[in-house]
Amino acid sequence: MPNQQKGQKTSEKPPESMADAKASKQKEATSTQRLLDVEAIKDGVIVLKDKGIRAVIMCSSINFALMSEDEQKAKLFGYQDFLNSLNFPVQIVIQSKKLNIKRYLLKVKEAERLQENYSLKMETASYAEFVASLVELANITTNHFYVVVQYANPLHTSDEGITDKIKNIFSPAKGVQAKLTTFEQDKKELVLRMQTVLSGLQGIGVKAAVLDTEEIVELLYSVYNPTVAQNQILGEIEKLRLENI
Repeated sequence: MPNQQKGQKTSEKPPESMADAKASKQKEATSTQRLLDVEAIKDGVIVLKDKGIRAVIMCSSINFALMSEDEQKAKLFGYQDFLNSLNFPVQIVIQSKKLNIKRYLLKVKEAERLQENYSLKMETASYAEFVASLVELANITTNHFYVVVQYANPLHTSDEGITDKIKNIFSPAKGVQAKLTTFEQDKKELVLRMQTVLSGLQGIGVKAAVLDTEEIVELLYSVYNPTVAQNQILGEIEKLRLENI
């Protein structure tokens, strides 16, 4: 051990406790959440801090290039009619990300391990290497299409009045119940808009499905953490009922 003069204090800091580390992570997460517009996600609905609500519809794609000229015109006119039928704003979002085949390659490797025929085992291994190199070299991406339906009650404001704040202090249970009632009422209006959008999309041959809470969390995670989401698989993504529509 190095010599230490009498009375000299060391500059070493005590190790951080588990509680301190956890508190630090919670503080960092809270600071990050304050920068986002999302307040909560419940019942398949995104609740924003300004009290607006959003629903997300995932849509299938159409192979427009393989259609005849008449079919293309029919689709374009149908899409135009669909947009003209809407009396409320929507957002159309296209998400492009690099194709992730890690889970598929794991299944191929497992099939290779279980294969008893030597020739087939070698063919399976060669196939896995070919697919992996093809995806890497070609930089293949997948596109996902979404329609975001929104509703904002004009009676809502982002800030509560002094009277409302005082009422909530003395009657917190009533305040919570009022918020739940308001949410359910707003959700009914949102559902009506969703049904209009779904009907219009189906009319032009686009298959669509409304994302539930778990799927919305998955989507937002990939949007706000693109690098991490690319290398981290949160769940059985290919089992999402939307992937094969």
